[in-house]
Amino acid sequence: MKYLAAYLLLVAGGNAAPTAEDIKSVLGSVGVEVEADRVSSLIKALEGKTVQEVIEEGKEKLASVPTGGAAAAGGAAAGGAGAAEEAAEEAKEEEKEESDEDMGFGLFD
Repeated sequence: MKYLAAYLLLVAGGNAAPTAEDIKSVLGSVGVEVEADRVSSLIKALEGKTVQEVIEEGKEKLASVPTGGAAAAGGAAAGGAGAAEEAAEEAKEEEKEESDEDMGFGLFD
């Protein structure tokens, strides 16, 4: 991930086609140890492609990932919403009482 991040930083900085040496330079400037084989495999994978093309390919791949499990968790959370609201109201009342005392309003009660 750090190699891709360095590549993207270089592209954002105006270098349309960063080299392995460019990536090593960026990572080395912040004290990151660089694995040459990982850098070369990244360069090889991105060779001949623009960042926009790679992002579009990634979007297509993510679109095929199933995400059906989140709906069940959302339903369970909704069931406990009433208790959470009551607890929040009680906390607000306690906070109000405390803030009044801090201002000296509860001094003569």
